[in-house]
Amino acid sequence: MKKNVGSLLALYPMPLTVVGAMNGKKPTWTLVAHIGIIGHDRVLVSLAAPHFINGCIRETGKLSINLVNEVMLPEADYVGSVSGEKADKSAVFEYDLGDAGSPIIRKSPLTIECGVVDIYNTPNFESFICTVDNTYVAEEHLNEKGKVDYETLKPVLFEFPTYQYLKTGEVIGKCLSFKKTPKK
Repeated sequence: MKKNVGSLLALYPMPLTVVGAMNGKKPTWTLVAHIGIIGHDRVLVSLAAPHFINGCIRETGKLSINLVNEVMLPEADYVGSVSGEKADKSAVFEYDLGDAGSPIIRKSPLTIECGVVDIYNTPNFESFICTVDNTYVAEEHLNEKGKVDYETLKPVLFEFPTYQYLKTGEVIGKCLSFKKTPKK
């Protein structure tokens, strides 16, 4: 029997990302795990309303989502622990500007450059609804068919209730490969 534990957000673990935006001529970064797919051409980036980066995103209408792997975890953790209002985080990562003008972290194995098309507000949160404008992947993380190989990319996952970072595991099967009727 399952126990009702109340209104608990329990859709974890989530991929850990660093969101980037331009703050004038310099980038600013913050750690984000509340990222979601809302269509084949839209993603949602949910940030606490007081975050410094929110104003930069509203001003430019652009952001980047940089997937975190274990190599970049120390820097990613740092940008999530200090406010851009109190610290200049522009030099934490080496970066390039993407084709749409968003900062792209060189160390990140996969970056999605986004344009903001809407903002959905809930108490204490701003959720940016974004187009997927460009996706950049390090070549060593592309398979022979040019698709992202998450077995080599190994994104870090974040688990909210205990605030822990997790490694991705092994492949346990292909989607839609369990075609037999499940036993009861």
